[in-house]
Amino acid sequence: MSTSCSNPIADTSIFQNSFYIGVNIQNILYGMELVLYFKTMNILLSNRAIKKSNLFYALFSSTMVLLVTVWVATSAVFGEKMWLLDSNFPGGPDAYLQENISVWYLDWGTTSVILLQLMTDGLMIYRCRILWDSYLAIVVPVILWLSTLVMGVLVDWSSSSPGGDFFTGKSAQLALAYYTLSVFLNTTLTCMICYCILQYGRKVRKDLGHEYASSYFAIITLVVESVLPYTLSGIAFLVSLGVGSPLSTVFISVYLLMMCISPQMLILRVIVGRAWDRDTFKRPGSIINFRSGGTSEPQRTDSSGARVHLQTLSRTYLPDGHDKVAMSRV
Repeated sequence: MSTSCSNPIADTSIFQNSFYIGVNIQNILYGMELVLYFKTMNILLSNRAIKKSNLFYALFSSTMVLLVTVWVATSAVFGEKMWLLDSNFPGGPDAYLQENISVWYLDWGTTSVILLQLMTDGLMIYRCRILWDSYLAIVVPVILWLSTLVMGVLVDWSSSSPGGDFFTGKSAQLALAYYTLSVFLNTTLTCMICYCILQYGRKVRKDLGHEYASSYFAIITLVVESVLPYTLSGIAFLVSLGVGSPLSTVFISVYLLMMCISPQMLILRVIVGRAWDRDTFKRPGSIINFRSGGTSEPQRTDSSGARVHLQTLSRTYLPDGHDKVAMSRV
């Protein structure tokens, strides 16, 4: 694809098979994204309280769906023309692929992908700032994000120029640099978020025990909060792109749909009130000391309102002059 790696479309037979598989995979993932999107919008629209955050998440989700739809549609149209509408193209599908890989409407798909990447990474940076509760923690991620913005503009300009080809020449070199920056940013943010969750999880386990810490150590929490599927699929795609493998078309299909699905899962978790926010570690827990015979056993409460771990102490006086202590949950 460049002076440092081979061209993934050199073997058009493998490339076309990979392209076909990738289109089918992304159609399945696109269906999953639509389910998550409509679930999100149903919750937002059913909430009578109008909040700025709800409007933001509704607009953000709708924009993501629009952008990923452009990518899915352009890929489907290209496949349809290559295999069906222009199947009699001189030289067959292989020649059509070589001749039209930089067709104009695929530039729409490239632009939508770059915008989607910037949105998703921006959301991750925002979530990282909330969890770390520090602007200083996101200085490096913001610099990397601005770098991907510049590289994204260059990739879009290069691939849309006359004779530009995403898989060969200067466009391919810029694309590799762009995705390297993007995946590095994803990985950095994912590691920062996972580290924050695990560190506070350990503190909660130490203070309140394993039962209360289980929610902080839950696998689903790490996967969704850190947008892990997006990062892992990005690494897989970057490796395949770097070595010039035709399978990169399969991995990019997964990567680009995870670029939309992963933040959509996070948004859904946020609007149902299960995501971490800036107050997760600041909510003051109630501590009640029950003393009996000189001993003390603290009980803490979760003030989130969703679940209250509180025991009341009542003293029942018996006819014989003795009394007993009864513990009851509220």
